[in-house]
Parts: sequence; C-alpha cells; structure tokens
Amino acid sequence: MSGSTCVSFAPSSVAAAVAPPAMAAEETHADGMITIQSDEAPVMTLSKPRAVVQTLTCQRRPLGDGFHYRRSIGGPELESLDPILSFDDFEFATPADFGDHPHRGFESLTYVLEGSIGFHDFSGHKGTINAGDAQWTTVGRGVVHSELPAGQGVQRGLNFWINLAAKDKMVAPSYQELASIDIPTVEKDGVSVKVIVGEALGVRSPLQTRTPVMCLDVTVGPGAHLHLAVPVGWSACAYIIDGEASFGSSARAVRQHECAVFGANGDGVDARSGDGDASTRFLLVAARPHGETVVREGFFVMNTRDELEQAMDDYRNHRNGFEMAAGWTSDHVVTLAH
Repeated sequence: MSGSTCVSFAPSSVAAAVAPPAMAAEETHADGMITIQSDEAPVMTLSKPRAVVQTLTCQRRPLGDGFHYRRSIGGPELESLDPILSFDDFEFATPADFGDHPHRGFESLTYVLEGSIGFHDFSGHKGTINAGDAQWTTVGRGVVHSELPAGQGVQRGLNFWINLAAKDKMVAPSYQELASIDIPTVEKDGVSVKVIVGEALGVRSPLQTRTPVMCLDVTVGPGAHLHLAVPVGWSACAYIIDGEASFGSSARAVRQHECAVFGANGDGVDARSGDGDASTRFLLVAARPHGETVVREGFFVMNTRDELEQAMDDYRNHRNGFEMAAGWTSDHVVTLAH
C-alpha cells in the first residue's frame, strides 16, 4: 500500500512450518503442559495470507445481574472452532452476581481490558486480575469458583475456552497468573504485539498450556501493515477490540465487536488498520485442533454423552474432583448475601 509501513513478523514457534524441522520443537513437561522451544526465526513475508471466511457480529447480551457479554465463537453462528470452544467480550457492572459455578474439561484465558476482576475457588485460590493482566486456568477434572468485579464502575475483559484433549480431561486443575508488566511485548514501525500465550516474534510467554495455543494482543497504527505467521493446520480468529482492521489479500474489513474467522489455507495473517487515520486493536487467537468429538452442556465439556452425564453426577455428589465443593461457598457470595 502506497505510503504505508509494512512489518513482517515471524513467530519462532511456527518455524517448523516454514523451515527445517530442527528450528522448532514442542516440549512436553512432566505435568503435560506444553511450551515451544526454538532457535531465532528469520523475518519473512507471507506468501499466502489466510482469507477471512466468516465474520461474526457480536451482540451485547445480559446474563444474570450486572453481567453482559458479546459472544462470537460458541454462539449460533459458529458453535466452535476446534479447539476454540467460546470467545466472549464481557462486562461486569457493580454490583454484579455471577454466582458460584462448576467447570470440567477445558482450559480458559481471562484477559482484563478495563478495571479489575476478583476470583475465588473451592481450593482456596483467590485474588484479583487487574487491567492488562491475564489468567490461564486449566480446569481439568473439576473446579468450582466465582468471578466478580473487584472495583467500581464497569470491568471489561476477554475470555475464551480451549478444549482439552480426551487424554487431559481429568488432569488436576491449575492456575497461572501473568501480570501486565510481565507480558512480553514487541514494538516496531507502528505495530505493537503483546504475546499473552505461546511464542511469537522471538519471545515466549511464560504461560504453559496443554493444547498448543497462540494469543496475541495486536495494535496496528495508522498506515502500518502487519504480516504474522500462524502455524499451518491451526484454527485461527481475530476479535476487534477497537477500530477497524482489514485482513488478507482481499483487504476484507472487520469492525469493532466483530470476529474474523480465518480459513485453513495460507501461512499466516495479513492485517492493516482499516482507517487511514486511526489505529486498530485486536486479539488474535490460534490453536492446534484435536479432531475429537465434543459434547457440552453448560459449564462441562466432554467427548461423549456418557462422560457429560458422569461430570454432572460427579458435581452433584461431590466426587472425582468435586470433593471440595461439599459445603463450600465463595467469599464473593457470602459478601453479597450481607
């Protein structure tokens, strides 16, 4: 584009897809968590950027008292994008009551854009996620927790669920918190990329996941142009937080509160700000599919109907991971009751 700045970034985590395999390798830890180790990858220009095959418009909807959300993936337009189960832009308004609730069978990221979110679970794990912070939760065999605004006014964030493979459904739950100042950030020629999960641009997030995932907070300034490699075979989407972005060789425009779903063909994502005088900010999420059946209901995600029924029965009877739910009530619910 005439007069624009073109920035070509190549995540070293995807070097194996475009260079000899020796350049990148996944490392599975003793607890099953995955990180990706690699040598420095060369900067490259994408030969075939992925096309936008679907644009999801995210309507603001209420859920409970003081809670609103905009759902893209996981809604009627697109039930899932293997292994991405849901993708929400949410708002808590004080006061709010989302209540204590259970989960099983997936991992999730909560990324706070504005304000603060408090959390508390039945194992005693509790704290606050502030603006710019991220929390990765491996739900595994079972968690019961609550989430509520930790400040006055509106608290806003993004949340997505990543399905766990069948072999990992019943792992022990765990939490990882990542403060804003600790999120690796790369800035170059009008483009800023925060590597929240996974590895990109020669830096790696300290968060470890069981399913290989990339999550990037991307800001593209006026006139800037970004080429970002995404692993071949991974599902990928981008949610527009602010502004307007155009993706791919067709420069298809995607606006604020819309989610672009990318096709499988191509070696990455090509993005530029959609307005010549304004920046655009979006969250890019990509993950390696499992190719497994998914059966879900409410807060439980399993592979078969029998497993789903078992999960609900386990929760009702406080067993197989839900033992600590017996008689437990979060501090948040107790506070609201008074």
